[in-house]
Amino acid sequence: MVGRADEGGWTAALSGTRCRIDVDGAGRYGWRLIAPNGRVVAVSATTFGDHGSCAAAFASLCAGHAAMTGGVQHTPDGNGWVWLLRDADGRAAAVSGRAYERHSTCRAAQQRFRLLLAEPAVTGHG
Repeated sequence: MVGRADEGGWTAALSGTRCRIDVDGAGRYGWRLIAPNGRVVAVSATTFGDHGSCAAAFASLCAGHAAMTGGVQHTPDGNGWVWLLRDADGRAAAVSGRAYERHSTCRAAQQRFRLLLAEPAVTGHG
């Protein structure tokens, strides 16, 4: 599959899953991974100053996710569970796109996310 640029930013396909790069009101960039059903699977844990840095961070996540540590924790308000992956320096790199009611469901979602990233990486720039 080939990545392509569209009006919303950089899009890549991983088993029908798209990575979109968006810019916020402050001019910062973040990626989000969207499943074929339109649900957001994961988002970048940080924002980036430019499109290229954001795309490079997603490509790095795809290439190095197997070595990243991960965990499941309560949401900040304590009403559900979220998962995250941390890079070698301990910084959060990716977080779940939503909160889950059950710990086991959240953990399974993190494992599915890792499986998506294990697909051949696709790169592209908009």
